[in-house]
Amino acid sequence: MLHSTKGIVFHSLKYSETSIIVKIYTELFGLQSYLIKGVRNSKSKIKPGLFQSMTLLDLVVYHKEQQSLQSVKEVHLAVPFKTIPFDIRKSSVTLFINELIYKAIREEESNPDLFGFVWNTFLLLDETEESVTFFHILFSLRLMHHLGIFPQNNYSARFRVFNMREGLFQPNIPGHPYYLDPGNSLLFHNLLATCDGRDAMNCVSAKIKPETRDQMLETILVYYQLHLPGFKGLQSHHILHDVLA
Repeated sequence: MLHSTKGIVFHSLKYSETSIIVKIYTELFGLQSYLIKGVRNSKSKIKPGLFQSMTLLDLVVYHKEQQSLQSVKEVHLAVPFKTIPFDIRKSSVTLFINELIYKAIREEESNPDLFGFVWNTFLLLDETEESVTFFHILFSLRLMHHLGIFPQNNYSARFRVFNMREGLFQPNIPGHPYYLDPGNSLLFHNLLATCDGRDAMNCVSAKIKPETRDQMLETILVYYQLHLPGFKGLQSHHILHDVLA
């Protein structure tokens, strides 16, 4: 059966001399793999440039339940980016978001709220004229809401140590290494508080000192590893460190 759906390209790889397999996060079916036949042939009506990472697409697809490889009938560019391809900072942030989502999302079913959040994030990133220095950190925190792993922000004068394993603040240092000292716990609490709204990326104006930015990002990535089974470390944040320095 044919279905019309929006899709966000995550990853593509060569399948044969003329074909590719593309991981696309779709609005209707979640994360799916599509075999795009003949796309690397010069006579193909579908251009391979449509399947670059994070491209926003309008698709007409065939979908069969329990089938590992789906197929595409039509594909069109939904929203051409105006600034991301030409801004090294934005494109580096996009690379990070791409890798984070690809490793965090395993759903092969519809999740309209999560899909809308990711789709609108790229529109916001492309359109914003504000600094994107902390965009990736704030996105990582907002994504936690949609994945159901957002920490309990119960910080107080008594609960001043953030326990990453338990996802909450507590009075004493836990008996494992996954915690933040009181100084960094306060910083993390303030960062969590800026991202406590329900509107996607409504906290882009949050401020943290540049020298602590990378440390906070490392904390967030460790938190993901502790709370998402199978989540592996990223590589793209090292590029961000150099680009945003």
